[in-house]
Amino acid sequence: MFTPRRAIVLLGAAVALAVAAMPAQAADIPGPGEIVMSSNVQHVTNVPKPTALADIHTDMAFQGDYAYVGNYYGFSIYDIKHPKQTSLVSSVVCPGGQMDMSVYGNLLFGSVDSSRTDDSCHSTAQSASIKSSWEGIRIFDVSDKANPKYIKSVETNCGSHTNTLVPDKTGENVYIYVSSYNPNDNFPDCRPPHDLISIIKVPVANPTAAAVVAMPDLFADDDGGNPGVPLPYPDGKSKTTGCHDITAYPEKDIAAGACMGDGILMDISDREHPKVTARVRDDNFAFWHSATFNNEGTKVIFTDELGGGGRATCNTTFAANRGADAYYDIVGGQLVKKGYFKIPRVQADSENCVAHNGSLIPVKGRDIMVQAWYQGGISVIDFTDSANAHEIAYFERGPDNTAPPLDGGFWSAYYYNGYIYGSDFNLGLDVLKVDDPRVNQANSVKMERLNAQTQGSYPEPGNGVPGGQ
Repeated sequence: MFTPRRAIVLLGAAVALAVAAMPAQAADIPGPGEIVMSSNVQHVTNVPKPTALADIHTDMAFQGDYAYVGNYYGFSIYDIKHPKQTSLVSSVVCPGGQMDMSVYGNLLFGSVDSSRTDDSCHSTAQSASIKSSWEGIRIFDVSDKANPKYIKSVETNCGSHTNTLVPDKTGENVYIYVSSYNPNDNFPDCRPPHDLISIIKVPVANPTAAAVVAMPDLFADDDGGNPGVPLPYPDGKSKTTGCHDITAYPEKDIAAGACMGDGILMDISDREHPKVTARVRDDNFAFWHSATFNNEGTKVIFTDELGGGGRATCNTTFAANRGADAYYDIVGGQLVKKGYFKIPRVQADSENCVAHNGSLIPVKGRDIMVQAWYQGGISVIDFTDSANAHEIAYFERGPDNTAPPLDGGFWSAYYYNGYIYGSDFNLGLDVLKVDDPRVNQANSVKMERLNAQTQGSYPEPGNGVPGGQ
């Protein structure tokens, strides 16, 4: 069970700004479990991880008054109608990591990138070298939040590490862009080079008819993508053998892919035949992990998951451009790098910390997002000036002593209808509130749904129309 932590609040705007601008010293690292946060952040509540789910919390999706939180052992549904009283509605035990999640109507889609004996919730781990092993997408009917029903599975090559929803222009079908990687000659369903994604078509009115309809090769014109640099950690660079994550902006017919060794832009006007329109590489990036557009679709933030999420890359060893965000403007259809951002607070050697998942905060006229850094916590970043991204709010705990070293922190941090929700590996679901003139405008924007990897333009304040898709 989670024990409430002692909060250390830095009082005064001047103090908060000074801390954000000046790196901490190792001696300033909070003690195990202690909370530190900027003065413009309130820790609203924490809901401990359900005992039914024996593994770590992962990614999240939101719809209406509910949050869906993945776990390597299944997923949970939370009632967030009143964020201060956020409560657990149900948990589904269905092992198979990492359970990256997306929601659309009454359908919940979960990624399984863990080779299983079969597609059932009673399956056990089995080597991908066995032809009958299964991994891919699971589809649940969540119309009854207290009793979700598993209705369909779709097997995909190399499984599904993450998934991205791309509705068609009629709303009758939703496509799932499945990202996966790490092929092996010994895996009959996941052999090299695997320079592709799988595309699943889901008829919304008949989801049990979901099936793979395309497997486009994204790197056919690039000799298979980045060949990588096979040096020992931390100087090696990932070889491109698939994509880790794709973020789509369907109303603009564009998508951005973080593909291990490459960052890409795509034209997705033909949902079943996406076309790569630009590629970029960065000598400071070890593993292209995720992507986020700004609201206008004129910028992309790529993250570098140096160390794969299990290393202490926010200690005094690593520079500010390693394991960081990189900001690119889209100019003439090409990606032009403008700068980097990494949290300025030094983390302990026992704390896994690197750039991870986040989402935009809907502030018109500015580019602001919230992002998780594993045990580096949660930060709110203003990147209106792409070359000078800076932190304007933050929340973090000291080392997580409830788990082994390098095995804790926030997987994701997303903004949804006035609050920030953080999915912590071991400590459950945290709810934060930011009170700052740079972001308060967002409080009047209400979204019906948020899948962070499926962006939409900001709805008008109070209209309650989809912003995230």
